[in-house]
Amino acid sequence: MAEPLLKVSGLHAWYGESHILQGVDFEVGKGEIVTLLGRNGAGKTTTLKSVMGIVGKRQGKIVFDGEETVGRPSDFIARCGIAYCPEERGIFASLNVEENLMLPPVVKPGGVTIDEIYKLFPNLLERRRSQGTKLSGGEQQMLAIGRILRTGASMLLLDEPTEGLAPVIVQRIGEVIRQLKARGFTVLLVEQNFRFAATLADRHYIVEDGRVIDMIKAADVERSIDKLHEYLGV
Repeated sequence: MAEPLLKVSGLHAWYGESHILQGVDFEVGKGEIVTLLGRNGAGKTTTLKSVMGIVGKRQGKIVFDGEETVGRPSDFIARCGIAYCPEERGIFASLNVEENLMLPPVVKPGGVTIDEIYKLFPNLLERRRSQGTKLSGGEQQMLAIGRILRTGASMLLLDEPTEGLAPVIVQRIGEVIRQLKARGFTVLLVEQNFRFAATLADRHYIVEDGRVIDMIKAADVERSIDKLHEYLGV
């Protein structure tokens, strides 16, 4: 394997006195889709926030595209080319769809244009003058993903993008993630819906009690299904 785009080694993270991550290790190659799987509270979202530099305290090593980012502020990390789509989506209710899309700054060349975002998510084109408060949950999720594509980021951190959404919307988001991979994007995905994750990911890391305890390649999922059920409690 070539030098990974993202390499996380011995990562610890805290919220106040709570020691959430207890030495996380994983890597993501350029152009890969990699998932973090695990039960609620395992540390998956905290891992994404740690990569993005938005937790209280971090220790360990996070190297992105050859650049050590532990100790650097989140705006520096964003300018390196990492974008984060949080589970709560963070849509600005007082802005319409197009205003939300235009809000994040472009940090690098090569981002997806507004017209291309509308081709990926036709629903957003139809609702481009609608306020954030008037969008369905699925439309808000499309907007949250579309918004980070303009920035020029090469790596996308997606936290539970299918949570609570109708199957037709889940299917569309899966199609978009595949298209983004085909365009060269790298995706680190936290996802409770293993069936969805299994159709997309090259590799799955299992997170438990703030550590990565296993890695399963896509080709090995079928023979590892009993182990996965045990890990995930499904």
